[in-house]
Amino acid sequence: MKATLSFATLLGLAPAVFAANFTLLQDYSGSKFFDRWTFIDNFDNTTNGDIQYISPSTNSNASQLAFVNGAGNAIIKVDNTSFVPYNEKRDSIRIESQDFYEVGSVWVFDAIHLPYGCSVWPSFWSKGFDWPRQGEIDIVEGINLMSANQMALHTFAGCTASGGSGAMTGALGDTNCNSTTGSGCTVGEKTGNSFGQGFAAGGGGVWATQFDTSGIYIWYWPRANVPASVSTATDSIDISAWGTPSAAFPAAGCNIPEFFGPQQFVLDITLCGDWAGVPSLYQPTCGGDGSAQGCYVNSVINAGSPNMDNAYFEIRSIKTYGVNSSVVATGTNAASPNPTSNGGGGGSSSNSSGGGQSGGAEGIMGLTRNAVVGVIVAGAAAVFGGLAL
Repeated sequence: MKATLSFATLLGLAPAVFAANFTLLQDYSGSKFFDRWTFIDNFDNTTNGDIQYISPSTNSNASQLAFVNGAGNAIIKVDNTSFVPYNEKRDSIRIESQDFYEVGSVWVFDAIHLPYGCSVWPSFWSKGFDWPRQGEIDIVEGINLMSANQMALHTFAGCTASGGSGAMTGALGDTNCNSTTGSGCTVGEKTGNSFGQGFAAGGGGVWATQFDTSGIYIWYWPRANVPASVSTATDSIDISAWGTPSAAFPAAGCNIPEFFGPQQFVLDITLCGDWAGVPSLYQPTCGGDGSAQGCYVNSVINAGSPNMDNAYFEIRSIKTYGVNSSVVATGTNAASPNPTSNGGGGGSSSNSSGGGQSGGAEGIMGLTRNAVVGVIVAGAAAVFGGLAL
């Protein structure tokens, strides 16, 4: 017997349909890790860091800073061998994915080592083409000698973090996600050794991010606690048994399709700048004279070793999953013009005023909403094949 379901009913059913299983979209790992990324060749014009991002196409030194090691892991690092004269910047790497991910996707970041040390400010984050109107999600971020990771959202006015006690295991900080007048909404990781020396000593760990209409959720597991559903996932992944996330940004406080467009990944390491270089944050553990230039003078210039010896990512893989392939788009059809030509995204820290990008907001926001509806209808039709609309 055929039944008739209204479109509204299908929308209500969709979250249950897609609650657990997602299919592999991209696997950034091994010898082909860097194939689907663009190297940025520019100074840090978004967080005012004391580095110069370099590209293999313009600087042969880049091959020493971004490569796949003998274990098959991707290394992204700061130059730790060059002598840097005063008033010059140290070389580093920033790469941006050529793929953009829509609502309805899950991202798994597996790292053995994160950059750390005095002046060091690494991050793995995502951004929409038009910052901040299409949002930013900070998944991995910390500074100097921090031992715990910080997660955050950056948006325009109207989005707030509403996840309370019991909704997440992390500690909610700022609740206003608006980065045009504030610092974004933040959650501090409570699980031990989620950053710094302790993270490396424990063999690293894994973060998983669900980008969903119901909200944005981030889980973290130290290496010893990574669930089998994550460590053995190949062509699909089941998130149903992951439990309470480290950070929860539910849609109750932030309409996700309104504040977030398709997200592009960014991996970068800067030095000092608007967060790591703030004297009150740098000096207590890293010394210096307490001046605005203290971080730069004390850690960045002159010889790079040993200051920069731990300023590197070692990444096993970044894997993305989705309800179907419609949630991934290349840069050429995610937005126009080419998003990699528009410079940096928003500042990826709770203390950064950020930079900005322009163009494409209305068109790409429409694309997001249409794609979400298409995913829901297609998925519901597949599951309820015997039901007629």
